[in-house]
Amino acid sequence: MKIKGFQGTSLLDFPGRIASLVFFGHCNLTCPFCHNPTLVQNPDQYPDYPLEELLAELKSRSRFIDGVVISGGEPTLDSDCIVLMRAVKALDLQIKLDSNGLRPDRLALMLSEQLLDYVALDLKTTPTRYGELHSAPVDHQALGKSIELLMQSGVDYEFRTTCVPGMVTAADIDAIGGAIRGAGLWVLQQFVTEQEMIAAPQVEPYPKEVLYAYRDQAREYVKEVMLRGV
Repeated sequence: MKIKGFQGTSLLDFPGRIASLVFFGHCNLTCPFCHNPTLVQNPDQYPDYPLEELLAELKSRSRFIDGVVISGGEPTLDSDCIVLMRAVKALDLQIKLDSNGLRPDRLALMLSEQLLDYVALDLKTTPTRYGELHSAPVDHQALGKSIELLMQSGVDYEFRTTCVPGMVTAADIDAIGGAIRGAGLWVLQQFVTEQEMIAAPQVEPYPKEVLYAYRDQAREYVKEVMLRGV
């Protein structure tokens, strides 16, 4: 099990809940704007976090946390992620999954076992542009399968897009919106430049007025649009 990090207790984007955060290493994308590049490029520089130790930590916090956020990297790449989820559920804690949606088979299994209470699925750009986010071909049709699974699941979810200049344009908003038409919640996030990003593009974040315009544009496709970081 490639658990590479554990953050004790935080107020996270797990609506209305206090949660602990667990990180898995490795990813099937190499986005140039990634905020956890070491978990993508060289996760083995970090020792694996023993499952027994992690569960003991979570049990000791279970009186004052509501759940666990499982993030990465891309946690659905590790089949043992489901083992962790089952153990977390046995502690009567809720689970939020952060995912890029490129492993719909794993997502389907998690949903079928009722292991998920909230899912944040990243929509990074127009699905057909996903090849720009990796050094190898990307099956963007897998993303479509995950979108469909999530929208039909009955589980609380959000679709989430970081508005990176060049990767998310007005045309991309329309294309992404068309792929999630009728969804409950689409979160548009401001792009934040940080030194630790992988080969960070030499661009400035959009002015807030652009994000407001994208929000208004996105409202044509989904029931609710939320802005973060603006």
